Amino acid sequence: MNNNSSLSHRKEEPENGILYIVGTPIGNLNDISQRALNILKNVSLVACEDTRQTRKIMNKFNISNKLISLNQHNSSIKNPKIIKDLKEGKSIAIVSDAGMPGICDPGEDIANSIKSEGLDIICIPGACAAVTALVSSGFPSSSFVFEGFLPRKEIDRSKILLEISKNEKTTIIYESPRRLKKLLKELQEFCGGDREIIVARELTKKFEEHVGNNINEVIEFFNNKNVIGEITIVLKGINKNKDLKIDKFSMKKDLNDLISAGLTLYTSNLNFVWIAVAVGGLQLISPMTKFCPAHHLALRAIGN
Repeated sequence: MNNNSSLSHRKEEPENGILYIVGTPIGNLNDISQRALNILKNVSLVACEDTRQTRKIMNKFNISNKLISLNQHNSSIKNPKIIKDLKEGKSIAIVSDAGMPGICDPGEDIANSIKSEGLDIICIPGACAAVTALVSSGFPSSSFVFEGFLPRKEIDRSKILLEISKNEKTTIIYESPRRLKKLLKELQEFCGGDREIIVARELTKKFEEHVGNNINEVIEFFNNKNVIGEITIVLKGINKNKDLKIDKFSMKKDLNDLISAGLTLYTSNLNFVWIAVAVGGLQLISPMTKFCPAHHLALRAIGN
């Protein structure tokens, strides 16, 4: 497999045998670029997550082209066909329902398959809800964590929430409107109600909304509301010098007492999450904590 290719864009687009990953609007159809419209109009075919959604864009800009569906339910069948068409010299565009393909959608799988075949991919940049919400939040953006949709499985979900609670970087999360209130309660439990947060809803659309300032206020805002629309959450990172008030001497004494008493997962009635939180706090005090036996105990408890 050869992943080294030179794409000079000297030829007129679209070029034969190339997959174009095309960013489309996340709400306002006028956000689409002229380059994206040119690709959608002139490729051999357009693979889309939902043909009904893509046809709205095509109709608005008077574009007529062949559309095929490509989603999580049929990708195992459609991916080989797309690869075959590319090898035969066709040019293909892939779009998602909104935003950049490959971000929390089946576009990731087809891009990986195309690269593994040594074929070329060109990205036509477009809107992305995560970046749009981040830059609108005013939170630090030079370094951030994108979590996408959190896992449904409770143990995996709790592990990520614990990591988020200790992270100094801004975190971006996608969530469905019907699960928003549950996630906010979880963030309140793991991060505390005072943590700064922005919930961005219906970005770029007519009823765009940004709700903040902290988790407690956002929970109260949505408490009696029927939440609808696309949701992006931006959570400010922890300020370890300000947000954590740790009595390091008491914590060290308590952990040393537990170690001296021969603490194990089988003899202690302590909840493993609280063990992990305690050791995580001690890590903030001293980087040498990772060599402590209790640290390894906590990691075993949370499955690391």
